[in-house]
Amino acid sequence: MARKLWEKNIQVDKDIERFTVGKDRDMDLYLAKYDVLGSMAHIMMLETVGLLDKEEPEPLLEELKKIYQQADKGDFIIEEGVEDVHSQVELMLTRTLGDIGKKIHSGRSRNDQVLLDLKLFTRARIQELVSLISDLFEVLIGQSNRYKAILLPGYTHLQIAMPSSFGLWFGAYAESLTDDLLLLQAAYKICNRNPLGSAAGYGSSFPLNRTMTTELLGFDSMNHNVVYAQMGRGKMERTVAFAMAGIAATLSKLAFDACMFNSQNFGFIKLPDAYTTGSSIMPHKKNPDVFELTRAKCNKIQGLPQQITLICNNLPSGYFRDLQVIKELFLPSFDELKDCLLMVTRMMSEIKVNENILDDDKYTLIFSVEEVNRLVREGMPFRDAYKKVGLDIEAGNFVPDKNITHTHEGSIGNLCNDAIVALEQEIISGFNFAKVNEAEQKLLK
Repeated sequence: MARKLWEKNIQVDKDIERFTVGKDRDMDLYLAKYDVLGSMAHIMMLETVGLLDKEEPEPLLEELKKIYQQADKGDFIIEEGVEDVHSQVELMLTRTLGDIGKKIHSGRSRNDQVLLDLKLFTRARIQELVSLISDLFEVLIGQSNRYKAILLPGYTHLQIAMPSSFGLWFGAYAESLTDDLLLLQAAYKICNRNPLGSAAGYGSSFPLNRTMTTELLGFDSMNHNVVYAQMGRGKMERTVAFAMAGIAATLSKLAFDACMFNSQNFGFIKLPDAYTTGSSIMPHKKNPDVFELTRAKCNKIQGLPQQITLICNNLPSGYFRDLQVIKELFLPSFDELKDCLLMVTRMMSEIKVNENILDDDKYTLIFSVEEVNRLVREGMPFRDAYKKVGLDIEAGNFVPDKNITHTHEGSIGNLCNDAIVALEQEIISGFNFAKVNEAEQKLLK
């Protein structure tokens, strides 16, 4: 049985080991290839400061590339009795290369290793999320332009209020995603700072070159203060979780709208039959389960920042084992949000809209404001116009003019979709993913 990195002559009680390890070995599989990337950069740095001989990095790096490929394919495992991903990688190197495999831990702790792994994992998953959000954004903008002339009622207090349009409805969610991207970009910039070299949180007496590992891994900068680097554990996850919660909130609201608009009482849209489910006793049912589950999953994600906050908000500086539990909440959440984005994108791309909603007389009164405004344009004071239209409605004499014209920015007749697209592209370019991708590919060559 493999020994733990910290184990001496006394073995830990099995129940204590089970309780303290928890789900950590499963969670570490998310981090495996990022642990390898971090080790590669660390090894290259160790040679330049004299902690590895000049001939030692090459075989280590070649072997690490093989381990990376295993992890990338999903074939990496943490063996029984091996405590974590860091121990497994070191064990695999030592088996193959002998004692030089034991040298790779010089100048670092598992504390800064996991900090680094989490940041490398998170920035990669953020890049994936940005791509998926961009796909959904394009679908929403496309549908907004396609259906820009199709009117539907707008609501306040769930009461019919004023004319809206499918152009506005689809476009509103597209612009909402730009705000979500902006918050995600801020979280990404907080994430994309190098903690490696902070060791257990207090630095090292070795002459480590933290600037070198920062550049090798494509970080924007480092967490300069080693104590703060350790304090960033939990804070980074919470910050990213808040950004993910913003995306989830947009999807959840869209899912609610879609469920409501798809119901027979509204009949504004029709969901693809292939994406609905039936009832065990009611033959006519076509249930919007995809959107209902999206709503539930996204509401769950919106609770993630609070869960992380409650785990780490009363911890002083320094490392504590409490932080381990955050991984169980944080790491799988990216897959959940990814699934929701994929499903919503597919649904919104195939949705059908009712092009004759406002032919129904029950929506007549949404044109009352249009009549008030017409009278004002003709010179009547607003309060007098408002009263006249209100009295006409009470007397049953209101006759709507459904040929409406809105011209101001962001209205039915002037969606500003080009400006929204330009904003989204500007935000995405600000992530500068190319720098990170180039650095990682260079390490793996």
